[in-house]
Amino acid sequence: MRALGREGLPETFELAGRTYRLTRSVKHDFVAATGFYQDSAGKRVVLKISRTVRFAGIPLRWMGKKVCRREMRFYQKLQDLPNVPKLMGQVGPTGFVHEYAEGRPLSKHKPVPDGFFQQLQELLEELHRRDIAYVDTNKPENILLGDDGRPHLIDFQISCDLETVGNWFIGRWILHLLQREDFYHVLKHKRRLRPDELSEEEREHAQRRSLLIRLHRIIFKPYFFVRRRLFRRLRASGRLLPEGSK
Repeated sequence: MRALGREGLPETFELAGRTYRLTRSVKHDFVAATGFYQDSAGKRVVLKISRTVRFAGIPLRWMGKKVCRREMRFYQKLQDLPNVPKLMGQVGPTGFVHEYAEGRPLSKHKPVPDGFFQQLQELLEELHRRDIAYVDTNKPENILLGDDGRPHLIDFQISCDLETVGNWFIGRWILHLLQREDFYHVLKHKRRLRPDELSEEEREHAQRRSLLIRLHRIIFKPYFFVRRRLFRRLRASGRLLPEGSK
């Protein structure tokens, strides 16, 4: 089931004349594997490699190449923003490297500073002005509280732009809906982590589920239920490694 099979991420790779060594494998699912690396000088980077192996006998390297190129496009579009890690280069046919963002994911166990969510909203507004929807704000692990106290976004694997949906009235309408959901999920995090900063209008908006959210839950709730049960059986049988099986 894993994107790179049982071999996993490479122990080392070279980029721009430097050798980086794997320090931690962060995630390895069906689509991609992500790891933290470090060079001899202590510089840390992130390597993400999209799918290279077959699934059920079907070659899927083409999908890995497409996913890699697509995510790199978003990093390239946002290179001038200090809240998005800089793209450093490509490794192999389906991998790319970006800078390591110093910080930690949002968590109820760690305090969030005053004004953090206002800065996050402004960051998303800038993405939206560039005709990009982040799409993945529902996952707190993708929103980092940087050591600088500012919000940082990582993982643009399912982000969306006009190249994705098409630059026509239906495509722009879809993009607008996705951009609205970006803010909806941010308000959910704000309600959970900084309810004292939530205005009454924001509180009401955070409690209203859009049609898109309701449809998503109707469609994907059964899928995740079946997926969890299947993965439990595969792990119990030894056919699925526990790491990154989410």
